[in-house]
Amino acid sequence: MEQPLPKSWSIHTRPEIIAKYQILERVGSGAYSDVYRARRLSDDLIVALKEVHDYQSAFREIEALQMLRNCPNVVLLHEYFWREDEDAVLVLEFLRTDLSAVIRDAKIREGGVRVGEVKRWMLQILCGVDACHRNMIVHRDLKPGNLLVSDDGVLKLADFGQARILMEPGFDGDNNQQVPVEQNIGYQEYVPPPLVAVPDAHSLPNQGCNNQAEEITNREEYLRQLVELKAKRHAMDEADKETNTNDGYSSCLATGTISDIDDDPLKSSYSYEAEEGGNDRTGALTSCVGTRWFRAPELLYGSIDYGLEVDLWSLGCIFSELLTLEPLFPGVSDIDQLGRIINVLGNLTEEVWPSCSKLPDYRTISFAKIENPVSLEACLPNRSPDEISIVKRLVCYNPANRATAMELLNDKYFNEEPLPLPVSELHVPLTKNDHDEDSPGGWNDYDGMGSDSDFDDFGPFNVKTTSSGFSIQFS
Repeated sequence: MEQPLPKSWSIHTRPEIIAKYQILERVGSGAYSDVYRARRLSDDLIVALKEVHDYQSAFREIEALQMLRNCPNVVLLHEYFWREDEDAVLVLEFLRTDLSAVIRDAKIREGGVRVGEVKRWMLQILCGVDACHRNMIVHRDLKPGNLLVSDDGVLKLADFGQARILMEPGFDGDNNQQVPVEQNIGYQEYVPPPLVAVPDAHSLPNQGCNNQAEEITNREEYLRQLVELKAKRHAMDEADKETNTNDGYSSCLATGTISDIDDDPLKSSYSYEAEEGGNDRTGALTSCVGTRWFRAPELLYGSIDYGLEVDLWSLGCIFSELLTLEPLFPGVSDIDQLGRIINVLGNLTEEVWPSCSKLPDYRTISFAKIENPVSLEACLPNRSPDEISIVKRLVCYNPANRATAMELLNDKYFNEEPLPLPVSELHVPLTKNDHDEDSPGGWNDYDGMGSDSDFDDFGPFNVKTTSSGFSIQFS
């Protein structure tokens, strides 16, 4: 009986790859992938080879990028190599810097980021996120380090290893028809058809994701669907308010396992695949995703029933950082992260978000009443009312109230003076800082902020025994 080939952890041993690409150097390494700069032998094009060590992450990233390949603000997948006995290797366009480098450079550059530049960066991010959400793809790890930038100023969403393809509640993907909503809980994962080979990028037209005629004709239908989805979520909130009971799920935060996993440089950006239902169409989501500073409060409270709105919260944090050049909520642990959010927005209550008490850890973790919240206005000094308004429409507790990417693309802010600069006039840093080389798509300053315990450095707390377990009161 023929013995299976040993699993390869290095693309240098892959003959099908080295026959087409010259591997130049490793430019990043993380818990689930290694990234190499390479030259395509057929035309000398410089590409990125991403070797993904996790099956589920590779599957999700390939499927998402195939669906989004016509959007100019999503990183392009040229092709991929995948055999049963090997890691998947994705051939991506090579972009040498990211938005985190833009922000760092602006801190030391005279004039910082001009308003016209901020608007153009925002528009490009919104275009990429809008393309994702049109296809019901939730990225789940949006942050400046995952927003890559080309030499000519084009910004592209990258690192879709934690992405999920969702379906609207009540939709039966097998029979392509609506089914009774009571048979479904929250969003379902879309189970895609078998993966197909990706043709070379040169054989396909580079279509836009927002300004093409065929997309414009679909805007009214898209907005109508968004309004319906928001209405359904409001209705669900009201129904939850009538039946105010805890769903009994115990998240990783409640069980104390959400603290940093290991010494990997990407340790605060992670997902626990075992908690998700694999390829089960009705499998639950996990709350343990994303990077702490950009993680929505529903995730911090352990929700496994969430949707596209978690990306919108991350957008608000990114936009705030573009405006101030400082992170909005730089928590050192998940408890500290919640505390920082509450200090700015005030306590999370049923009044501001109906049904929030049903979040798995809402009754487990509580904070002292904040009499005078700091407010987002105070976090955005010297910014215009329109800029503050955009952040407030994204950084809000109730997911149903967060502005969609499409809604913001049509906001008057982007049509008023000073107008967004042309992409060609954006300032792009020449190089990333040396410490960025340890991360395939992220900035380590975002990732090293966690402690070994969520309770360290946060202050005094009391643990009380309850009928359902325990609760933690922070003062």
